[in-house]
Amino acid sequence: MDTIMVTGCAGFIGSHVSEKLIKEGYSVVGIDNFDTFYPKSIKEQNIEGLKNNPNFYFYELDLREETSLDQIGEKIDIVIHLAGKAGVRPSIDDPQSYIDSNITGTKNVLDYMRKKQIKKLAFASSSSIYGNAEEVPFRESAKLDEPISPYAFTKKSCELLNHTYHYLYNLDIVNMRFFTVYGPRQRPDLAIHKFLRLLRKGESIPVFGDGTTARDYTYVNDTVKGIIQTCDYLKLHDNVFDTINLGNCFPVLLSELIDVISKEAKVEPIIERLPMQAGDVKQTYADISKAEKLIGYKPQVKFDQGIKKFVEWFDRVHS
Repeated sequence: MDTIMVTGCAGFIGSHVSEKLIKEGYSVVGIDNFDTFYPKSIKEQNIEGLKNNPNFYFYELDLREETSLDQIGEKIDIVIHLAGKAGVRPSIDDPQSYIDSNITGTKNVLDYMRKKQIKKLAFASSSSIYGNAEEVPFRESAKLDEPISPYAFTKKSCELLNHTYHYLYNLDIVNMRFFTVYGPRQRPDLAIHKFLRLLRKGESIPVFGDGTTARDYTYVNDTVKGIIQTCDYLKLHDNVFDTINLGNCFPVLLSELIDVISKEAKVEPIIERLPMQAGDVKQTYADISKAEKLIGYKPQVKFDQGIKKFVEWFDRVHS
């Protein structure tokens, strides 16, 4: 039975990945530092169901500290590196914290892998790397030298760092570019969660721009499946360095998003129009043909189905 280290295991995606891996028979070494970006209590609740599982080993560690991972006693076969600071707008206010968490944290994970001779890494990158690329859908082969937020440049830097360690130390790495993941446990600062919370309170929804920005929303179960398929691919192949999009290949307008959430919540929205914010991209749109060919990735959950599942979860946990 393989042991997989999941960094950021108490987060939105990390907790779902950890649960799925346990169900599929893996042992999971979970790492989280309970970053204060949102309340620790939410993250603790995310992994509540894992705490007593004999195949789940949890370490509260800060990856920014160079030797933090030396505390781990288990032998690791694969690393899924999901930890890091997320969010475009906060990165503009505090770029140094993103450099520390994302770039330094990733460097420390790579050094630990090298030291312990762990060869396989599935790395969480981001669609933010594409910036305002004009060619759509976004393809992994695009030249990406124009990030428009500190968050984006840290993720691009991590991809470059990964390539360096692949080249120098023969680490097998796949960069997985996520596209606006949503579903149960989504971070409270993200649009779908935030909008539904405001609707339930009868408060106005802030809309930056004219509502024509678009995002390629991907339901969390599809992203999790793609992550595990990436691990399966890494196990079967050597001398790997690759990058794939894990999106849904179906951009949704901001105005349409609000309409779908409002109808599912059965609430008439109150819209507050605001100017576009710095760092926001106009659209994200994944070409997923490479991921389909490489790992068999094929998202299953349609947008309106995913929103229905999210609203049901939100109302259940807030009842």
